[in-house]
Amino acid sequence: MRGFFKTFFAALLALVAFSIVILFVIFTIIGGILSPAKPTVGSKAVLVVDLGRSYKEQMVDNPLSDLGGDDEYDVPGLYDAVRLIRHAKTDTAIKGIYLKCNNDPNGFATNEELRTALMDFKESGKFIYAYGENIPQKAYYVANVANVIYCNPKGGLEWKGFATEMLYLKGALQKLEIEPQIFYAGKFKSATEPLREDHMTDANRLQLTELLNDFYNRLLTSTARARGLDTTVLRKCANESLIRRASDALQYKLIDGLRYDDEVKDELRETLKVDKHKWLNFVTLGKYAKAVNYKASGKDKIALIYAEGEVVDGKGERDEIGSETYRWLIRKARFDKDIKAIVIRVNSGGGSSLASENIWREISLAKKEKPVVVSFGDVAASGAYYLSCNADSIFALPGTITGSIGVFTIIPNLQSFFKNKLGVTFDGVKTAPEADMLNSTRPLTAYERTVVQNEIDTIYHDFKSRVADGRKKDIGYVDSIAQGRVWSGTLGLSLGLVDRIGTLQDAIDCAARLAKTHDYELVESPEPKSFLERLMGAWKRNTSMKAVKDEIGEDGYRTYTTLKKVKGMIGVTQTRLPFDLTIE
Repeated sequence: MRGFFKTFFAALLALVAFSIVILFVIFTIIGGILSPAKPTVGSKAVLVVDLGRSYKEQMVDNPLSDLGGDDEYDVPGLYDAVRLIRHAKTDTAIKGIYLKCNNDPNGFATNEELRTALMDFKESGKFIYAYGENIPQKAYYVANVANVIYCNPKGGLEWKGFATEMLYLKGALQKLEIEPQIFYAGKFKSATEPLREDHMTDANRLQLTELLNDFYNRLLTSTARARGLDTTVLRKCANESLIRRASDALQYKLIDGLRYDDEVKDELRETLKVDKHKWLNFVTLGKYAKAVNYKASGKDKIALIYAEGEVVDGKGERDEIGSETYRWLIRKARFDKDIKAIVIRVNSGGGSSLASENIWREISLAKKEKPVVVSFGDVAASGAYYLSCNADSIFALPGTITGSIGVFTIIPNLQSFFKNKLGVTFDGVKTAPEADMLNSTRPLTAYERTVVQNEIDTIYHDFKSRVADGRKKDIGYVDSIAQGRVWSGTLGLSLGLVDRIGTLQDAIDCAARLAKTHDYELVESPEPKSFLERLMGAWKRNTSMKAVKDEIGEDGYRTYTTLKKVKGMIGVTQTRLPFDLTIE
């Protein structure tokens, strides 16, 4: 018995000791999360700007980096990246920038922001090296400001012009015996085109051709200016497919040399006077953001509200502009006496017309009490333009996609699909003639069609009226540039849809001038999520997205997301961008 108790208490003591150690480890981890060690930049540092990262409006960070992991995958928000590059301009520890140019998933306006920041950095006299194994056109648009551009000898530079392609579902719906029943206002409002056509309409082809040509001409002119070349030669290179290998890009002076990765690193070591056997001090934007204080402080405050994603009713989820959430954010900034002005950064293709109207209303109320300035990102079209149009001033970038002033809704008739494909029929009773109005299990009646189209026409008129009042234009003129047509930021300026071509920083500077302050700090919202929310959210998003992508591939996933968006359009009046524009 004594031996039993001896063994029991020894095991109990070991268990207690083990539990104490585990608790100590847990508390150490939690302490590391709550008070992570601030990294140092070090000497002879080179700031790494990876164009292959997707720069959202707000930071996308890796929750596990808080546990002491690699911060390489912490991607700053776009404006954070711009401010970090600006900070590096005067930081003596940063000797130059290394641009990684292997990919570029970002939109044209995002690239404009980065390119502008890099041009400003270059004025410091510090170097910018750009290197890629296969450099896509969009990455090259940013990289051509570099002092030197190198490409892998066996890689290449993409130089072929721009193209875009749309997915059409009319034939599939006909085979499934599904009738979309589409209602819209605006001859260019082609959001429903994939459901009612099997090819691109003339109106859509016209607007897309004009949009792509605008972006392409900017690529040509900026490259010609940066590289000392002729746009005629650059256009010929694309038209005749003259840039097929990296050596061709060198021959036509689009790049400065052919180098392998180790050769570029050795040249950087020589530039920095670093021993050839030592590692270069590369500092990622994520690490740099944690190492330096790059956000200005001041006496006054300016609210900076990021609005990115689909415009939806209610609170919305991550990467959505929920009308309840954004009404509260704008109202909070309006009521705060310390906030002298409001800047709203919009990056959205629109969505719910009612949600857009509700946010428009809150901006209009705020405008009566303090300056409200809106800055457009990659996209600020349809419902996103609706909610923005009454601001004191609107800034866009040349590569912004804006306009798309139009309305639509979709109410499918699934009767034949259920009956002929599944053998399912429906029947019921009702207490009034229209009690089952807009039912998807039968065709719409003539009366229902009239009601729906009248609603679409009314919302379209309201949309145009909001734009006419906000932009101080005649409603007849607004109608002539509306019709659901999309415009680039440059054309939007000439049409009066925007007031200035400029970056987010330009919009903030404008708000400060309107508020008559130069000593201010930014109050940014929405606020970042907690560690646990980020960790669980990242796990949920990544696992579900990866599972779908692994099963159907990248192109299949793009089709899947298109179909998912179509599903979300059903039965809801939409002020939404006509398409997801992928330019390659």
